[in-house]
Amino acid sequence: MGFLDVLLGRTRPAAPDLDRLFALPSAVVTLRAATGFTPTGRGSVCFTTVEGRAFAGIREDVTQLLEADGERGGAPVEFSRDSYGFSWLLSRRGPDGLTSLVGDLHAVNSALEGAGFGPQLLCSLVGFEDAEGRAFALVYLYKRGTFYPFAPLSADRRDNALELRISAVLADDVRIEKDLSRWFPVWGAPGL
Repeated sequence: MGFLDVLLGRTRPAAPDLDRLFALPSAVVTLRAATGFTPTGRGSVCFTTVEGRAFAGIREDVTQLLEADGERGGAPVEFSRDSYGFSWLLSRRGPDGLTSLVGDLHAVNSALEGAGFGPQLLCSLVGFEDAEGRAFALVYLYKRGTFYPFAPLSADRRDNALELRISAVLADDVRIEKDLSRWFPVWGAPGL
């Protein structure tokens, strides 16, 4: 950043750091001890919809990569499009397979980024639940390199208290997004 950028208040966005996803398995130990939440085994990647042969090839490559894992039971990946036109790739693992799930999400993000589709990547999320049936997703903002919790109560209400509690619990384990206005709701996201 140059002197003129500082004077004019311009900042450069943080570079994406997909390796931050690998902090999740150790963060879950803290989360489980402090709150009782455990992984659901579901996680997803969201990106702006891209059409064309190049993207279709990447989609096929990602599907083959994730299907090659013999430990996975059931459908390895599901692609869907939400009502806003964003595409989602959902990966499923067992509740104890968080490390493998994080590997899946990292592989999908890396494949898209490596093929030149990095600007289309929006976020990744991992689902969690507790014994009372409450659920939340820990969302990784690709372009910010930060995490935030999203805890829906109903189709249009969030559990803000739970989100703030989760963010405080995980503050030492993952990089939490400090700007609360960037804690976007991901209503109906696959994996939640």
